[in-house]
Amino acid sequence: MQHLLPARLIKSLSATSLPCTTSTLHELASTHPKGLARVVLKKGKTQLFKDGSPMVYSGAVDRIIGRPPPRTGDIVLVADGAEKPIGWGMYNSVSMFSVRLMQLEEEATRDLSCALNMEKLLETRINEAIELRKSLGLPSVTTNAFRLVNSEADRLSGLIVDIFGDVAVVASSAAWVEKYKAEVEACIRRIDEVNYVNWRPSLEVLKEEGLDVSNYKERDPTTCPQRTKVMENGIFYSISLEGQKTGFYADQRENRQFISTISDGQKVLDMFCYSGGFALNAARGGAANVMGVDSSLPAIELAKENVVLNNMDPQRITFLKEDASEFMKGALSRNESWDIVILDPPKLAPRKKALQNASGMYRNLNSLAMQLTKRGGLLMTCSCSGAMTQSGMFLRILQGAASAAGRKITVLRDAGAACDHPIDPSYPEGKYLSNVLLRVL
Repeated sequence: MQHLLPARLIKSLSATSLPCTTSTLHELASTHPKGLARVVLKKGKTQLFKDGSPMVYSGAVDRIIGRPPPRTGDIVLVADGAEKPIGWGMYNSVSMFSVRLMQLEEEATRDLSCALNMEKLLETRINEAIELRKSLGLPSVTTNAFRLVNSEADRLSGLIVDIFGDVAVVASSAAWVEKYKAEVEACIRRIDEVNYVNWRPSLEVLKEEGLDVSNYKERDPTTCPQRTKVMENGIFYSISLEGQKTGFYADQRENRQFISTISDGQKVLDMFCYSGGFALNAARGGAANVMGVDSSLPAIELAKENVVLNNMDPQRITFLKEDASEFMKGALSRNESWDIVILDPPKLAPRKKALQNASGMYRNLNSLAMQLTKRGGLLMTCSCSGAMTQSGMFLRILQGAASAAGRKITVLRDAGAACDHPIDPSYPEGKYLSNVLLRVL
């Protein structure tokens, strides 16, 4: 691995180079058996991280004190320009994020047991995440599919854990998570309801973290089932643990529930339906007729399976495998329309550089969906692209789509991910899901 910083900026760590300080982390580091390198921030960059931003990007680093230089996965101190520690975190020599901060100086002073101790910190943070979800009523008698750990917002940047009944799915997107895989699994296996742990490394992201992912497996069939059954808001779902993301989109739970409250007697179209979440909620809410469309055959098969699982009338809820744009154009040519249309496409802008191209796709898809919505009807439209949500452009794109469709729109509801997907305001990049309910005239 090549270090991001010039060699001239890496100094040796010695007693003479350390400032005189009463810092808790400094004192603990001085007794660390391996010694700890110190990542010193540039002037003017310190406050951002003192305020809680967990991702120390390489451009904020002035120099690194430590010989030999720290390696990916090492614990390092993060210090201000005077070399006084402000916190500690996990180092990466290759990533654009040099350090993922785990604990600030004042937190270490309050809780010495976790200071510079990744194993103890993992145990503490995961237990805190469990207690937070319990306070939100998760799991419950009607829902056993939810997010347990949401990366930066649960103070474990790069780690996502979804619970699906007795299966925990771990989405790993940081080198430190891979290094501490055994410790992460041990913490999760202590949860009473969990019998299986399915490790889902985010291969493309881990490549950027400098890891060789050529031999990585996404699921071990000997220790984890391919399918499992969950319940969300009283509706049963068969989910594939080899499916998209972690296998199920728990982030839309509250938005699916909302659809069930407005669907009575309505004709509903669910575009990009995946395993049928919105469609099933519409049917449960009393919709007169529901159609789900997706280009993925495995997704459509899951959706049909879920109709049977919930004893729903297959004449009232149907699923079709077809490309979304082609289906909507065909429906327009047949003068078809729906009272409620749901448009939940996959991530169209995985990076900021894809935003311009994605904007055109969002505009075209929404223009078609608006034309399929009866005048006075409702369109629930979504974007799960963080780059789009964070850009603030989504409503403007929807207005452009309305103009292209010759329609007038009004925003009735502007929502995001469910409450088990918290956001750290010091890291707004964690916000990714937009869910907007429109009246279409």
